Amino acid sequence: MNESASRLDSVPSIHALVDSWVANLGEVLEFLTAERPQVRWQTLSAAPADAADLLWWKQGFSVSSEAAVWIGAPQPTWDAVASLMIKAAGLEAPAEGEARKNWEEVLAQWLSTLARSIGSALGQEVLGTKGTEAAPAEDQRDWAALTLAFEETPLTPLAFAFSTGLLDLLAAAATRAREIVSDASPASEELPPVSRTMELLLDVELPVSISFGRTELPLKDVLKLTTGSIVELNRGVDDPVEILVNHCLVARGQVVVVDGNYGVRIQQIIDRQERLRTLR
Repeated sequence: MNESASRLDSVPSIHALVDSWVANLGEVLEFLTAERPQVRWQTLSAAPADAADLLWWKQGFSVSSEAAVWIGAPQPTWDAVASLMIKAAGLEAPAEGEARKNWEEVLAQWLSTLARSIGSALGQEVLGTKGTEAAPAEDQRDWAALTLAFEETPLTPLAFAFSTGLLDLLAAAATRAREIVSDASPASEELPPVSRTMELLLDVELPVSISFGRTELPLKDVLKLTTGSIVELNRGVDDPVEILVNHCLVARGQVVVVDGNYGVRIQQIIDRQERLRTLR
């Protein structure tokens, strides 16, 4: 690992964000290729020597015009990834230009996870803006290399860089978070012991579902349902939807679309009394 002063390394919260984002690439590739690669990254003291030969993609983010990430891929690497995607789809040979399109699909899915991680770090919704093929400026700092290995065979490393503007935002958010924790937890105040039982429960997985509404129908009407039938629900178009955890109502929110996927922005957390009523 490079000993440079890159904030990708020196700011713990940024390092953790990059760690998580890099791990997400393995998940995206496993979904698209049916093979889970090993993924490693390390900071670089300067731009990679082969930077001019890489296929560069610049992704901006809605939080600021100065917030951007660049990803550079050597052709042998994105060709190899595209071949695995085509193989997983049951096809024998890629059409002309298909490899680059497949690589752009990988980037789209991978970068959408970064937008969500940035939003979580900043405490606000962050979306990716329209990406473009563009190399970073020559004076760009905070470089890193990323290596993929399928079946223990490493591919030629990718390169990526975070803009100074994006790192400034993330570093400021980390500073604010530390100040809030410091203000809320005076040094003279002893923290209560952490329950071991609670630690175990935190790893329990629970089903989460979204309820758009309910209705009751006589059996004769249910038997008449066919493709194209419309069932009226007990909720208006503008009414909030319900978030259910393990079939228990815990919150209400508004339906949103994030990078082509449905999501729910939580607007109200249900109090304990109402939550208990939903269990009866």
